[in-house]
Order: sequence, then structure tokens, then C-alpha cells
Amino acid sequence: NVPNALMFIDKYTQIFRILLPVVRCLESVDGLAENSAGLAAYLQREFGGPDGLRVTVLADFFRHAFDGSGADDFFSAGSCIDGRLTSAWHWCSGVERRPYFHALLLSGFVGFDGEWAH
Repeated sequence: NVPNALMFIDKYTQIFRILLPVVRCLESVDGLAENSAGLAAYLQREFGGPDGLRVTVLADFFRHAFDGSGADDFFSAGSCIDGRLTSAWHWCSGVERRPYFHALLLSGFVGFDGEWAH
């Protein structure tokens, strides 16, 4: 039961939808802190500053987005890119429970499949 090429193309296009919001948040952190003393204080208090937020987001993403979670069992998760995308989408589905979710929102995040506020 081999999937056709269009299924693989679709899987690879999902990577952009997952990574873009994370990258945009990480890129905007310094600007958030520079433009608002209140936001700078929040980032310092909660994460130890902008670099601490970056480390928190990246550590959580790399710890959980590729861990094999999100499927009932190993065979349901699939192998290679199937399994990793299942884990990554599982991480995305729970991002609102992460301690850095408010920072994502402040950076313009509205979802992994939506538009970004500029």
C-alpha cells in the first residue's frame, strides 16, 4: 500500500505551516522587548529575558514535536516523515497549554493554519 506522490508533496508542505509561526515568534521577541517596558519585564520575569524565551520554545519544540506522540501506537504514527509530522501536529494541538503561549500571541500568532497579524 504505497501512497502516491501527491501525498508526499502534501506532507512536506505541512512543515512550513508548523515552523513558520515558531520562527516568527522567535524573530519578534527582541522587538517586543524593545518596544514595551511592560513586555520586557514580563519576558524577564517569566523566561529570564528574550533569550530565555527562545530557549524555552525551542527546547519544548524539539523535545516534543519529534517524540512519536500523537498516534495510538507506533504503527499508526507511521515511519519517517509520517511519524514526525504526527508528533509535530500533536505538539501544535497543545500549544495553548504551554507556558510561552502568551508570547506566541504577542508575536502575532493566531494559529498554525491561519493568517498572521502584522
